[in-house]
Amino acid sequence: MLKVYCYSRCTTCQKALKWLDAKGVKYELIDIKEKNPDEKALRKYYAMSGLPLKRFFNTSGIQYRELELSKKLPDMSEDEQFMLLSSDGMLVKRPLLVGKDFVLTGFKEAEWSEKLSV
Repeated sequence: MLKVYCYSRCTTCQKALKWLDAKGVKYELIDIKEKNPDEKALRKYYAMSGLPLKRFFNTSGIQYRELELSKKLPDMSEDEQFMLLSSDGMLVKRPLLVGKDFVLTGFKEAEWSEKLSV
């Protein structure tokens, strides 16, 4: 079953869930603020995604700006970035869609449609 990490007050997450429901797609909803993926899971998702690690960061989030991560990330090691992502779900790009053999960050309808074949 698909896992969807979301934050209930995030409008993009709300839009993604509404889209999934309209398409009749079954999923397990996980509150990313309450149950953030741990470092091991994030490493697995990163490997499955084929995306740059930076795409896993919520670059429009308050914590991202407060921590000035746009300046710090380029100098951080991959290990440091994974530790940071696993420390706070609000730093993770959402929604985070995890399938059997793929991971998508953010909601782009065309991308989700293609991966889910709906």
